[in-house]
Amino acid sequence: MKKLSLFIAVITALVFAGCGPRRSQAYYDQPSQVMSATSDGTYVIRVQVRAKDAVVAFKEAQRKVVRELIFDGVKSANSSMSDLKPLCFDMNAREKYEDYWNAFFSDEGPWKEFTSYKDRRATSTRYQRDGRLMVETGTVTVDRAGLKKKLQEDGIIPKEGRY
Repeated sequence: MKKLSLFIAVITALVFAGCGPRRSQAYYDQPSQVMSATSDGTYVIRVQVRAKDAVVAFKEAQRKVVRELIFDGVKSANSSMSDLKPLCFDMNAREKYEDYWNAFFSDEGPWKEFTSYKDRRATSTRYQRDGRLMVETGTVTVDRAGLKKKLQEDGIIPKEGRY
């Protein structure tokens, strides 16, 4: 009888040990969001990236925001602002101008001229470890008007009035 009660106690303990909250190992990336805008064409965008350390995360956050502004557009965080449409509407622009994009998004490429962390606050950046990678959520300031002008000068997107 003692063996049976011990057996039932062990089985019960094992069942209840597996009933805790389940934690997923996957970390889903949040889409970038426009937080604020100014009249000179700069936007503050909240972005989430994964990287090995904070230095790489900062650079990747800036690069990701520029890439999203050009190809995908960025959703607004609140209903008082409108979403940002992509600057490049040509669906084949990535393949058609592949050499241009490779040079543009290189480590020392021109994309760096249009981003900064000037509106970053001490509490605006959050870090979270996800296994070997760090997940950074931060704010990046982007000069969308300057970026659009640069792409128009380089002939990647048409001049005003052609859309």
